[in-house]
Amino acid sequence: MFKFHLLIEIEILTSCFCFLYKKPFVESFEETPLWVAVLTYMGYGILTIFGYLRDFLRHWNIEKCHVARERDEQKDFVPLYQDFENFYTRNLYMRIRDNWNRPICSVPGAKVDLVERVTRDYNWTFEHTGKVVKDIINMGSYNYLGFAENTGACADAALEVTKMYGAGVGSTRCEMGNLDIHEEMEQLVARFLGVESAMAFGMGFATNSMNIPALMGKGCLILSDELNHTSLVLGARLSGSTIRVFKHNNMQSLEKLLRDAIVHGQPRTHRPWKKILIVVEGIYSMEGSIVRLPEVIALKKRYKAYLYLDEAHSIGALGPNGRGVVDYFGLDSKDVDIMMGTFTKSFGAAGGYIGGKKELIDYLRRHSHSAMYATSMSPPVAQQIITSMKIIMGEDGTTLGADRLRQLSQNTTYFRRSLHEMGFIIYGNEDSPVVPLMLYMPAKIGAFGREMLKRNIGTVVVGFPATPIIESRARFCVSAAHTREMLDTVSRLIPFLTFSLH
Repeated sequence: MFKFHLLIEIEILTSCFCFLYKKPFVESFEETPLWVAVLTYMGYGILTIFGYLRDFLRHWNIEKCHVARERDEQKDFVPLYQDFENFYTRNLYMRIRDNWNRPICSVPGAKVDLVERVTRDYNWTFEHTGKVVKDIINMGSYNYLGFAENTGACADAALEVTKMYGAGVGSTRCEMGNLDIHEEMEQLVARFLGVESAMAFGMGFATNSMNIPALMGKGCLILSDELNHTSLVLGARLSGSTIRVFKHNNMQSLEKLLRDAIVHGQPRTHRPWKKILIVVEGIYSMEGSIVRLPEVIALKKRYKAYLYLDEAHSIGALGPNGRGVVDYFGLDSKDVDIMMGTFTKSFGAAGGYIGGKKELIDYLRRHSHSAMYATSMSPPVAQQIITSMKIIMGEDGTTLGADRLRQLSQNTTYFRRSLHEMGFIIYGNEDSPVVPLMLYMPAKIGAFGREMLKRNIGTVVVGFPATPIIESRARFCVSAAHTREMLDTVSRLIPFLTFSLH
């Protein structure tokens, strides 16, 4: 059963870029076996056929319809609800909806407590039973360094700041919401990243979606990795720039787009582009892959483009000092024009940041919608960031930060090796704490998530449209807070579940 074929080990040591890497850079992506792809398409086909049958029954009121519909008196209006577009949600997603939005009632640390819920109408609605399922091993949260905790230095410092400043600010930074703790945090972030200046925002998603439009506009070109996060895609679209997509982590594809952009210029007029911006992520959260940053920087310099690096998942989780993918490759942060990241993962807080040259940050303070109109970051959240970042940097006078970085690296290597030795198909870089395990078939998505939860393991299962239709997967997020016993429990259960689901 665990015999897999056509394993593609990608070692980025090509003749033209080998001098850019100080150590082997290995990522594994196995091509979907043909028979698995055929069965997966058949599974979706059967689900689609039954979906149309159920829609027919709903139309004639044979089956109860739970979805929103236009009222009869509004049948001549422009429809608010696109019935056909909701077909997937109505007939496929609803079957496995119980695997998402599960309410927890504890700190999302290495273990969580889950509010038990049941459904009596096949996942259309849920009822809480009043019971709590305790001590579920949490393999779904982005708690890479284990700072999601309610005890310790971070929690104590956040509590003291709450007593001093309160929980909210009630104003924007440019009005009455600019606190001294915000400025302290931004100075610390800039020092941590090794850049001239930095600014913070209250929401990670808005850090991308609201700041890219402030930097790019009509007559500009954005070159975006095909697997970039939705926030990056939205920001690029809102900017009004021309967008061209290159194949994931494929430097040949990126260079071709750069070369064509320089040679041909803008469509019709052939004028030179005002700006060319390359947009990539540090760790891609669905693939577990790491950006080939040395090659991207080399191409950026060669073609005089700008580089926007989203380190939402890599900051704190990669590099000997926890400073992200730049630190991981031993590169100079000054080679990245715009360094973006979030505080929601490794720091156990909320919000995002942008770092770079002082001129860039000063410009964003005046032109970014997220800076001008959004409410300031909550003071206890800012203090959580300051305390956790100082621990990572070792400025708290302890080795706790270094210990957590080392533990995360060891846990990642151990868990990935365990699954690989069992013969499972796992995606991504060997150093990435995001570990996608391929399930492929749609029926396995819901069954795997439910069976893991029955055995007190909480994980994330992902399918189309978040992934390609034949590449459904379970995604494990490794944390420094996980013990070897927890990881062994998870890895021992996966073969049993996978076998029982066949």
